Amino acid sequence: MTKSAPLRRVLRTLIADTSPRAKSLIVTVFGDAILPHGGSIWMGSLVSLLDPFGVNERLVRTAVLRLTRDNWLVADSVGRRSYYRLTDTGSHRFEEAAQRIYAAGSVPWDGNWSIVMIDADTAEQRDRIRRDLGWLGFAAISQSLLLHPNPDRASLAEAIRDDAHGGAVLVLRATRDQLPGLEREDPDKLRRLVQTTWDLDALSVMYQSFLDRFRPALRVLQEHAASDPEAAFVLRTLAIHEFRRVLLKDPDLPPELLPPNWPGSTARQLCRNLYLAAEQPAEKHLLDTVETAEGPLPGASARHRARFGGLPAPRKSARR
Repeated sequence: MTKSAPLRRVLRTLIADTSPRAKSLIVTVFGDAILPHGGSIWMGSLVSLLDPFGVNERLVRTAVLRLTRDNWLVADSVGRRSYYRLTDTGSHRFEEAAQRIYAAGSVPWDGNWSIVMIDADTAEQRDRIRRDLGWLGFAAISQSLLLHPNPDRASLAEAIRDDAHGGAVLVLRATRDQLPGLEREDPDKLRRLVQTTWDLDALSVMYQSFLDRFRPALRVLQEHAASDPEAAFVLRTLAIHEFRRVLLKDPDLPPELLPPNWPGSTARQLCRNLYLAAEQPAEKHLLDTVETAEGPLPGASARHRARFGGLPAPRKSARR
């Protein structure tokens, strides 16, 4: 199939601008593309998938070795071939992130706040708890007090069940009228609290950078994706890779507490549109390229097709 020159030009620019690192890019490929298709891939297929990103075989093998040592990947050997899959820990890490990456929209806010009080035995334990809950978007308003308006409750419950935290965490739910200074309905005061507690300015710059880089790609992708499945796969992966990088720094605050014209909402919509435009040719490229220990790559799971509120039904792909 003839490669699309306009789409390839867009990809060269994006790859040069983002310079994705092999190790983190492989995590994105496994979580976004391989996990929904059974989770296993032959090393040779992984090398082929990463080649259009400018990642050569030596870099792929080095990164895979490091990910294996870091308990992200595990290898299964069949004859002389090695097949890699995410470990249970790696799968869990990506599934936690996937709940936010592929969400259809924001979870409605009930107006309450979650307050975490830390009663740690050591400064090291306190700092570990603050770091772990910081990944969930909690902000520290004192050494031992963390705050978030609308955390993911399942993720919070799992974090505080961690044996390393012991009984050092107390979670309270408070209505606005129970928080000093916020008793009255005052949107401006709420926004000032948010601005001083979370660094939304830096996050806004990151979202705007994502928009500036990927907006030019959307129209080209919509026009040329069908003629270049490999390029569609690369662009879909880059979009998720860069969106994930920003999103995991986002405290995921309710829209009511964000500044007007928040770029995070626009960035999510752009990422969704890019994903939808690339979906079917990107899936064709995967099915035509990837081998597993059991043979060809199986079709995508129902959970994959539920991403971003629903993806198009898959088309049948001619096998090589």
